[in-house]
Amino acid sequence: MSAATPIPAPSAVSLPPAELKAQVAAALPELVAIRRHLHAHPELSGNEHQTAALVAGELRGLGWRVQEGVGRTGVLAELGPPQGPTVALRVDMDALPVEERTGLAYASRHQGLMHACGHDIHTTVGLGVARILAPLADQLMVRVRLLFQPAEETAQGAAWMLADGAMDGVEALFGVHVFPSLAAGSIGVRSGSLTAAAGELEVEVLGEGGHGARPHQSTDAIWIAARVVSGLQEAISRRLDALHPVVVSFGRIEGGKAFNVIADHVRLLGTVRCLDLELHAKLPAWIEDTVKALCEGHGGQARVRYRCISPPVHNDPVLTQLVAEAATELLGRSQVHWLEQPSLGAEDFAELQRDTPATMFRLGVAGPQGCTPLHSNSFAPDEACLAVGVEVLSASLLRWLDARSAQP
Repeated sequence: MSAATPIPAPSAVSLPPAELKAQVAAALPELVAIRRHLHAHPELSGNEHQTAALVAGELRGLGWRVQEGVGRTGVLAELGPPQGPTVALRVDMDALPVEERTGLAYASRHQGLMHACGHDIHTTVGLGVARILAPLADQLMVRVRLLFQPAEETAQGAAWMLADGAMDGVEALFGVHVFPSLAAGSIGVRSGSLTAAAGELEVEVLGEGGHGARPHQSTDAIWIAARVVSGLQEAISRRLDALHPVVVSFGRIEGGKAFNVIADHVRLLGTVRCLDLELHAKLPAWIEDTVKALCEGHGGQARVRYRCISPPVHNDPVLTQLVAEAATELLGRSQVHWLEQPSLGAEDFAELQRDTPATMFRLGVAGPQGCTPLHSNSFAPDEACLAVGVEVLSASLLRWLDARSAQP
């Protein structure tokens, strides 16, 4: 007796590339308008109240099941079956404390705040994906979840959303980040390490105050702090393996009370980046020993505090290949770049992928005249990137849904 022929599992819905592109093109004018509104009304980490309200309203209007206040000011939305296997897309929403200098007609209306890292682009792309998938709700056999995350810039929002169950049941996670080094119309992909582990470093240099005319009678904390800044860089180049790069950058120095008084206290704040996890685990103790030795060698003392901000983003090879194939079909092989090197930037997307296969790709945003770096006050991405982001993520999610639905 021959074995019974297995009944194939029904396939998830899919959209031909031409139809997907046509739908995105039709939605693009409204998406551009949303992006420009978000850009003109930036909100800092943990304060994304109006952004979250706009996102929630748009999603409800499209028929998504929406939860607000997930991860404090985050938004979670679902489509498809209320239970079962889930695929997720995460985009972030917060801006930076940067004074905008782009001169754009839709430049920030909030003094000292700016979307200088492209999170307005990310949020808009997420809403674009929501528009493409919404009409397919009744045909989905696997649940889709969208995570609109707050507070990426302070590396807190992912942990907040994780604590509120945002990743419960998620089998695969996708993400995107703008990339000024690539032209709009293209993307960058990379398997394995994409970003670095990051930490926050605080150093207090303790000296002894005195008269500015008689520095030999005091212990100058400013002079010692200068030695710490330069000496730590020298120690990295001579005491650590150059094949495992470490970057320490101090972004803030506080100290002193008057022009003619030797300072007795200086506070340094900085960031530490490293790609090697084993080395990163050893860095806090190594930095503390090095800084204390530098201070004590010049007659002072030091207090050192180190806080791990985020682990590295590690892209799952299978999901990365899926994104690359989807993008190649849509954009052409020449527009899909395999990135040779990871970035020493950090991303708390890594918190969400601790127990879940995930991948994040780079979205090219450079126009014909190029694009300034992220966090620049003149950062102005080419809005042609919006269509590419929506197309690639929509196609990638549908490919994953199709493959998952075919499983018994």
